[in-house]
Amino acid sequence: TRVLYAIMERVVKPKNQRTKRVLENRAPKLIENTKRGMFIKGGNTSELITKVMTDLYLLKKPDAVFYRRKNMLKPFEDPTTLEFFSRKSDSSLFIFGSHNKKRPHNIIIGRLFDYQILDMIELGVEQYKSLHSFTSSKCSVGSKPCLIFSGDLFETDHEYIRLKSIFIDFFRGTISTQLNLAGFEHVITFTAVEGKLYLRVYRIFLKKSGSRIPRIELEEMGPSIDLTLRRTHFSSRQLLKLASKQPKQTKPKREKNRSMDPFGSSLGRIHMTRQNYSDLHTRKVKALKRSKDPQEKHAKKLKLDS
Repeated sequence: TRVLYAIMERVVKPKNQRTKRVLENRAPKLIENTKRGMFIKGGNTSELITKVMTDLYLLKKPDAVFYRRKNMLKPFEDPTTLEFFSRKSDSSLFIFGSHNKKRPHNIIIGRLFDYQILDMIELGVEQYKSLHSFTSSKCSVGSKPCLIFSGDLFETDHEYIRLKSIFIDFFRGTISTQLNLAGFEHVITFTAVEGKLYLRVYRIFLKKSGSRIPRIELEEMGPSIDLTLRRTHFSSRQLLKLASKQPKQTKPKREKNRSMDPFGSSLGRIHMTRQNYSDLHTRKVKALKRSKDPQEKHAKKLKLDS
């Protein structure tokens, strides 16, 4: 393994344009690429686990790679081989499937930072219905899903909070600033109740409602998976803070004399020199003229008569 790491970490000079483009794509960037996911089969996997991984792989495509050969891995004991696969495929997310007597129908979902294990959570599959067992229409490949997390455990329990963060990283897809309502084709729901996790996927249909806002109908698309939490491996707070750090160039610059009100309107403040209102030219109206003193009027009349 050390020899493989030495080969991967050495400085590689591109020999052609294709290699150059690959190296430039893997180089650090201010705005990261869409996170890729690895699906790895263990040395012994059941048919159920293989189908579960296949369905999750279809939801993750095209930002995913599936290693269908058996790999004698034990991520909790020795993650070096898993980190090698991550460096080889330039992936920061993974799902590892295995099956044995002690932990039947077992999957491990996790993420990596700088090709090193960051978080891992082991889940057991208790009940499963495949994607093809539902007759509803399927979503297109690469579509961005809506993610819904239901249950107080996602807000209070430390393990479920990390699991929620991993699921968001895994299924959120390409980060975009502008969204098209017609582009939302499916929704993935995660419900945590009494120590169990229920994963459901629904197809979104937009119906006419007589107004600009369409009426939304949901139809279960699959897969349907019931999961239970098993072992966990979490990174330290320092490593998680380092992995979540954002470069200064991507942070929005603060604009002076500009604020936002509670309704979302942008307000600006302009600094001007003090004005002399006596020199201000305004519209002259007879009704606003100051009336003259009666004595002055009488003196002026006598002057005209003489």
